[in-house]
Amino acid sequence: MTHASRLAAVRNSMAQQGLDAFIVPHDDEHLGEYIPPHAERLDWISGFNGSAGAAVLLADKAAVFVDGRYTVQVRHQCDPALFSFHHLIADPYLDWLSAELTAGSRVGFDPRLHSHHWHQRAEARLAASNITLVPVTANLIDLHWHDQPVPDCRPALLLDQEYSGQHSEAKRNRLADTLAADRVDAQLLTQAEPINWLLNIRGRDIDCLPVVLSFALLHQNGEVQLFADTDKFEDLDLTAHCGQGVALLPIGELETALQTLGEQGARVQLDPHTANAWSTLMLSQAGAELVFAEDPCMLPKACKNPVEVNGSRAAHLRDGAAVCRFLAWLDRRTAEPHPEQEDEGTLADQLAAFRRQNPEFVEPSFNTISALGPNAAMCHYHHDNGTPRALGQDAIYLVDSGGQYLDGTTDITRTVAVGQPDDEMRKLFTLVLRGHIDLACARFPAGTGGQQLDALARMPLWQQGYNFDHGTGHGVGHYLSVHEGPQRISPKGSMVPLTTGMIVSNEPGYYREDGFGIRCENLQVVQPAHTRGDIPVFEFETLTFVPFDARLLDLDWLEPKHVQWLNNYHKAVWEKISPQLSGSDLTWLEQATRPL
Repeated sequence: MTHASRLAAVRNSMAQQGLDAFIVPHDDEHLGEYIPPHAERLDWISGFNGSAGAAVLLADKAAVFVDGRYTVQVRHQCDPALFSFHHLIADPYLDWLSAELTAGSRVGFDPRLHSHHWHQRAEARLAASNITLVPVTANLIDLHWHDQPVPDCRPALLLDQEYSGQHSEAKRNRLADTLAADRVDAQLLTQAEPINWLLNIRGRDIDCLPVVLSFALLHQNGEVQLFADTDKFEDLDLTAHCGQGVALLPIGELETALQTLGEQGARVQLDPHTANAWSTLMLSQAGAELVFAEDPCMLPKACKNPVEVNGSRAAHLRDGAAVCRFLAWLDRRTAEPHPEQEDEGTLADQLAAFRRQNPEFVEPSFNTISALGPNAAMCHYHHDNGTPRALGQDAIYLVDSGGQYLDGTTDITRTVAVGQPDDEMRKLFTLVLRGHIDLACARFPAGTGGQQLDALARMPLWQQGYNFDHGTGHGVGHYLSVHEGPQRISPKGSMVPLTTGMIVSNEPGYYREDGFGIRCENLQVVQPAHTRGDIPVFEFETLTFVPFDARLLDLDWLEPKHVQWLNNYHKAVWEKISPQLSGSDLTWLEQATRPL
């Protein structure tokens, strides 16, 4: 089916159900950032396959809404004859719907794919224009997606305490004590990462995200009902791993469990931003008392314990050696007579091959962004979306990649010279790296949130009239999601205080449409700073050790303190990575880490 015929089919179902509009988010029922192939409904209807966005279908028009990361990509992937394009933040689709529809219109939505918070806000926003929000029982995309993929059933993994650092029973009892203190009977957990963290389990349900997709109910006594595909746990002793009080149930029994809680008049706590509207409607209609609060797993999951931090350090050293081998190989290839025999795809494959040489490597932590020239201006570009661009015609190359290891998750971006960068490219790269260094050097008092630090990374660009339209840093999990909350560094970021054990990225960038892209990214872990003052202060410990490309530097745009930081960093890279390299790779590293 073409996208035009798909739109026609869904519109026919809309008409049959008396709907004037239908909303298609990029979400599954767990409302996480990453979704399995069978949930890629936004891609099926529009062609856009970015990690965030929504489509809104009307009887005579349709629109796709994306954030700043995807404003270029969406125009490449979607047919402008079928869809108009809008900024998800600057032009919210609820406002667009209110303007496009007349009073009395009916807007369909799948309550499993939207949060309770969204449902409450959307219902009120549309009601102000006398528009009704209508839940559908069967998703209108699924009615017509006849070759929709079947969910995978790959075995679960029980993560040993050697890696997790804390037994599930201790985690569950800690959270249960809080529930008891707040007179909460049960906590509904809906996102995969918190559940997998709580039970020290992992899975392969989604590429690059090592989780078992599931729901869970944590009860006041510390017992857990885990709702998942039970076949994934065949031959695994969950009780021996998690301790007493963990019951594994088919995912289809969640509805009955919620109804039972409602019939008991239980006080059930859930996060309104991550629990889907279906679950809250089910609970409230059954008679439960709803208590709204942030997912209690999120903060302790974000604050890595010493075992997790040490594991992350080790994973980054192995990963750094793999990336260095790749960059050394890349320099050798670009020096050969016909480097165009390589393209973005073969470059990404070669980097993956170096990572796979590590026996501890499990899988990538996300789809590698391997981008030459103008393709690097798309922040979340992927070479499979078109014809991979060949090496040999561009001055710079951006590669953003990462790995999942049993002891940690990595994420690194390097921008390197593969041709002859001009003076403006070198200036902009230096400004980006300067912002990276300024953030890496930050010391901040207890209670500081990422939003307060974001400007440090942007200031060198701002002062010259430049900026970038994405957050400076995101939280990173421990053998979990490469994007985790509640911590992040962003202009509209979290005010959750950055504290010991939180891992965040530091990745300022610059992007010129149809020109080039630049990003410099390391991961950092928050640690107490040793000062002589009278207040607690934190700082960042760098976890990533791979050289930055000195060929892209313009030293006129660096102060002596930045040069000193870079020299110290490159000295540390040499000391930590050189024992893992040999031959021409070692020679490359020696040259790449020479002092400025």
